[in-house]
Amino acid sequence: APARTRLDKWLWAARFFKHRTAATEAVDGGKVKLNGITVKPARDVKPGDRLDITIGEETRTVLVRAIADRRGSATVAQTLYEETAESIAERERARELHKLAATPGADLHGRPTKRDRRRMDRFGGH
Repeated sequence: APARTRLDKWLWAARFFKHRTAATEAVDGGKVKLNGITVKPARDVKPGDRLDITIGEETRTVLVRAIADRRGSATVAQTLYEETAESIAERERARELHKLAATPGADLHGRPTKRDRRRMDRFGGH
């Protein structure tokens, strides 16, 4: 395996993104930081580098363990990096908070009734 490869290629090979273009766009959009710095997709990654990867609401901090520029199985992809203990703990905490938070609009069911409508009108001052 090569000693270094492009950041976007590695992210795709490590299965953080389904498509290489998605990996490239994430790096361009500042969603991926290499050793704490926003970089370009063509920047080389080598073992020992630290990556902060933000996908949706979730941020993972991983250490690069091995280099691959070809996408393999998920088992192989997991050997390419190691997630830090703080990152795992933070994701667990976020997951718990998400479970406890009520979904916005969970108490609403369909259209408002005439009674609801009157209340809304009274509340809105119409």
